[in-house]
Amino acid sequence: MNESANAKIVAFEPGETNETPAPGNPAERLHLAEAVRMAEAIVFASAQPVTEKQLAARLPEGVDIATAMVELQQIYARRGVNLVRVGDAWAFRTAGDLAFLMSRDAVQPKKLSRAALEVLAIIAYHQPVTRAEIEDIRGVETSKGTLDTLLETEWVRMRGRRRTPGRPVTYGTTEAFLDHFSLEEIRDLPGMEELKGAGLLSARMPSNFSIPLPPADPDLLTEDEDPLNDIDLEELGLLTPRVTDD
Repeated sequence: MNESANAKIVAFEPGETNETPAPGNPAERLHLAEAVRMAEAIVFASAQPVTEKQLAARLPEGVDIATAMVELQQIYARRGVNLVRVGDAWAFRTAGDLAFLMSRDAVQPKKLSRAALEVLAIIAYHQPVTRAEIEDIRGVETSKGTLDTLLETEWVRMRGRRRTPGRPVTYGTTEAFLDHFSLEEIRDLPGMEELKGAGLLSARMPSNFSIPLPPADPDLLTEDEDPLNDIDLEELGLLTPRVTDD
């Protein structure tokens, strides 16, 4: 045999062939690499974060979505654009350390009032929460205009109705909230020590003061919530009233 050809002899055990698949073999790697390219194209072309369910519906059957997305995330880890997780979805975003380059061209959003920021924080940490519960926590009345402003930002949504007299509407955050504040999930909200470290909480807080732990899945209704039906949506102005023939 010509040694210059740098030939490689592979020994097989009895009954074993060179067609036996092995973890990480070239064919599997090629299949994964192609799936990563396809996922990259899908997320890049989408104006909204793409869920893993949407990816699974468009990628070849049998693709490990989680593995493909982690690999794609690693590819973009040191680039000017990063692949980030938003809830159960994925999106491309400008790298955090390069955000200043976009500041000149970005449209400056209207700043939220202090009242709106307080209400937003209460909703984020206490969801699902009603307007009355928000007022009880703040100790002051909350105007409808404040809640309307937060709904317009699309950071807050009406979740359902509480199973109590009057069936008050419950509020919670949205994926747009997670996206804007660069949170993978609602439980990534800063805890008490982080807030103190950032100077957002007084060091002389009452000893019994605590910050509630947000729900693991804010999209799921709790046992004391009913979903909003069409009649509720009409009453709340979220659905055009149906026209019936007399």
